[in-house]
Order: sequence, then C-alpha cells, then structure tokens
Amino acid sequence: MSPYGSDRSPRRPMRRKLLQALTAGAVLATATGCSYNWQDFPRLGMPYPVTEEAPRILSLWQGSWAAALITGILVWGLIIWSIIFHRRGRTKVEVPPQTRYNMPIEALYTVVPLIIVSVLFYFTARDESKLLALSKPAHTINVIGFQWSWGFNYVEDVDGDKASPKAGEVPKELSTIPDRFTKDFPAGAEGVYEKGVPGDRNPQTGNPGPTLVLPKGEKVRFILSSNDVIHSFWVVPFLFKQDVIPGHTNVFEVTPSQEGTFMGKCAELCGVDHSRMLFNVKVVSPEKYQEYLKELAEKGQTGFLPAGIKQTDPARNAEVNKL
Repeated sequence: MSPYGSDRSPRRPMRRKLLQALTAGAVLATATGCSYNWQDFPRLGMPYPVTEEAPRILSLWQGSWAAALITGILVWGLIIWSIIFHRRGRTKVEVPPQTRYNMPIEALYTVVPLIIVSVLFYFTARDESKLLALSKPAHTINVIGFQWSWGFNYVEDVDGDKASPKAGEVPKELSTIPDRFTKDFPAGAEGVYEKGVPGDRNPQTGNPGPTLVLPKGEKVRFILSSNDVIHSFWVVPFLFKQDVIPGHTNVFEVTPSQEGTFMGKCAELCGVDHSRMLFNVKVVSPEKYQEYLKELAEKGQTGFLPAGIKQTDPARNAEVNKL
C-alpha cells in the first residue's frame, strides 16, 4: 500500500464533486445563454438608453465595471499565484519564514486603493455635474409623487394666449416650487394635468400605472415634488432616477431620443403599496405631444394639481441659486 493512500483517499470524492459542479455550471451557463442577445453584452445589464443624456451614465457604468474587473483580475491573480507557488509540499513540515512590516507592500495596498477611489470619484463628479446642469428647457413638467400613484402637471401654454395668466404670476397650486424654477415657466402657461391611480393601464401596452407623455428631441425639465413621504422617480431606460422629497424640490432635464412606451416606477420604499407605484412614459413626436395636451384640455383637465407640501417663503427659497 502507498504510504500516501490514506492521505489521498478523502480527496478523490472532493475532486470528483468539484469536477461535477464545474460541468454543471458550464452546462447551465451555456443553456441560459442560448436566448441571450450578445449585442446587449457591452451594456453590462443596463437597458438601451433612450435619452441624449443616458449614454454618459452608461459610459460611467461601463468604466466602473472595467475598473472593478482589472482590480479583480489583479487580486485573483495574486491569490492563485500564492496558492500555486507557496503551497506547502507533502514532505515539508517546517513553518516558512514570517515577514512583518514590509513597507513597500504596506505602501502599495494603501496607495493603490486611494488611486482607484480618486479616479472613480473624479469621473462620477464630472458626469454628475453635467447630468444635473440646467438650461432653458423647451418644456417643464411637474411630477408629483403621492401614496400610491403619480400626478403630472404639464406647465404649458396650451391655448396660445400668452397674456393669461400674466407673466410672472404663479398659480397657487405651484406656489410651493422655488422661485428659481418658476421664473423659467413659459408665458401664458395655464397648464393641463394627468392624475393616476394604481389601477390605471396604458392602452397600448397594458402596463399598469398612468402615462406621462414626452416629445422626442426636445428638452424637458422635470420638477419633482411629493405630497406625503419620500418617493423616487425612475424611468428605467433613462438610466437615471432622483428622489421625490416632501419640502424639497429636485430638478433634472433630459431630451428623449427614441419614440416608444417605457416603464417607470418608484424606487424608494414609501409604504405598504410601494410596489403599485408604477407609471409609463410615452415618447411621441412634438406634433403628437401638442395634440395630447389639447386632448387633456378638452377633457377638462386644465390647471394644475397641488404640488408638494406647504412651506414658508424663506424655507422654499432657502437653497442657493445654482442656475
């Protein structure tokens, strides 16, 4: 009998199980990949972007994955190298030399993470400043989150009469919005609105929730306000979401670049029926967008829904004007 017989025998079942597990994993990966569209692989799980701003977010996502993969390969490589070349032999029983306070190594694992974090911070801050920059939008929509659905105030001059309401006059329903945003409202914006309930359905897709209509190729400013608790406005293929906070107004702008109907949802746990806070975004041509606004007016949905909780003027305008 080999002197190593008793030492090897317990390892054979373990090796056999490892081989079986690897084989099963390969089969599973192959089987599930049959229906996978390899054109989607470069997006690394992200949906196809449908706004002019979304590719910047996708690029940041891809860059973060590339940095993580490079770091992972380096760490895995060092681990595997240590396992292979520093594995104790069968005939060696002595303890190898112990090394302490190796300054080059300690400096390496201190400096390298700092460099990685600094690079990621730079690109994140650069892209965030671009994504949150505000300009003069073609359209302004006030999105209102409430338990358990969404309301959309289209701040538009639907009837073409720029004298009503008067320039600078803000409707009382929108008086909770800070002045630095209301000053960009178009002249004569009497407005129309859409208010949803969880049981609403999009007529084209059957997806649950109310539908927000946007024009393709024209910049839209979203003013987010809440009437109760914190929500989060997330249109999935926009690759962007922002919190809807009571007493605080968040704003961002996008330019839709592709027509179609896309799903949106609340991404903040806001209570018992949070899962029902769904909505749809339908991007249409500018002409159809104007037709939709007139349809809302013909249905009597003129004016605005109350936007947010009441605040004092100092609190409403407390934040520094960054425009």
